Amino acid sequence: MLVIKNARLIDALGEKQGYLLIEEGKIKILKTLEGHEDTPYLDLQGLTLMPAFCDTHAHFRDPGMTYKEDLESGSRAALAGGYTTINLMANTLPIVDSKDIYEDIIKRARALELIDIHQVMAVTKGFGGEELIDFDQLPSSLRCISDDGKGILSNYAMYQGCLKAKKKDLTIMVHAEDPQLSPEDYRAAEDLITIRDVYLSGHLGAKIHFSHVSTKASMEAIIEAKKRNFPVSCEVTPQHLVLWDHPYRVNPPIRIKEDAQFLIHAIKTGYVDAIGTDHAPHSQEDKKNGAPGMIGLETAFGLCYTGLVEENNLPLSQLSRIMSLGGLEVLGIKNRGLLEDGYDAHLVVVDLEKEYQIREEDLHSKSKNTPFIGKKVRGQVRMTLVGETILYRRER
Repeated sequence: MLVIKNARLIDALGEKQGYLLIEEGKIKILKTLEGHEDTPYLDLQGLTLMPAFCDTHAHFRDPGMTYKEDLESGSRAALAGGYTTINLMANTLPIVDSKDIYEDIIKRARALELIDIHQVMAVTKGFGGEELIDFDQLPSSLRCISDDGKGILSNYAMYQGCLKAKKKDLTIMVHAEDPQLSPEDYRAAEDLITIRDVYLSGHLGAKIHFSHVSTKASMEAIIEAKKRNFPVSCEVTPQHLVLWDHPYRVNPPIRIKEDAQFLIHAIKTGYVDAIGTDHAPHSQEDKKNGAPGMIGLETAFGLCYTGLVEENNLPLSQLSRIMSLGGLEVLGIKNRGLLEDGYDAHLVVVDLEKEYQIREEDLHSKSKNTPFIGKKVRGQVRMTLVGETILYRRER
């Protein structure tokens, strides 16, 4: 058992009063410490305790590109960022389009005993965009499928994928991009696929999650779908909230200020389900050669707390919702993401008063590709726990 005392307790439902007891990996909120005078404790005076974060969208490059990241380095970066639940995309080498590849990743991830890793499988074989994977040979633990990194251009393939995903109760995570149109008009390339897949979700009743939404028009289409109770969800990345008119190469690209402001408006009005970091590690050489993407797990909380709470008056409870509970709901993970009796004790301790500079030497990821080196932010992850075990503690 472990008692946490003197912390400010915040989750998606608001602020709670009392003490938090961890027993057999579960949470219990105590009004007093009666009966627990001799229980080991953490005194978190001046700090805030929240449910640990969930990332709906990350890349650990394992297998095949482990010079950029691997399961262990990615997991340690996640813990340093306050994350204990990570959903990995399928664009590895080889692509995760078979049960054997999927199960190998899950087995190796569990052996690390660090974080809860969920692996996405492809929608189409080899990300070819036409032939679907074998939906009769899927692992029982699979929750989501996606050709992230490429858009599915074929209307027929997407239509059939939606039908099969619905039958298996899977969520399709959409990378909204028309690859033929994107060299000409990247904005239209995202918006047109978003509108198509919103329609398919409503028409077929398929669960569709829109990854890294970056334009006002795409978000407007998703909001309209939510108003019509279509089974859609969406994520936005920190970089598309706090950057605009910026040359750093990511996919989808950094947009204009009007887009960023509308995404923030969508968060404040409750239409965004989750923050997805799109953690995309690359070597220096790969970035020089034009590889799109940036790392994001270790910078997400500071960027979101500064950009959303400090600068745009988002309630801290709402930030907790989109960084924890909302993503867990997208992934179908229950009994995690709130500071409630009986919930899994996946916890993060943050110092909301700490202003600091993002420094390359503090990053745990193998890769350092981020435009935020040198940026000052407020809100620092100090500790990440699973059960009674402190898996990450910031020393300074």
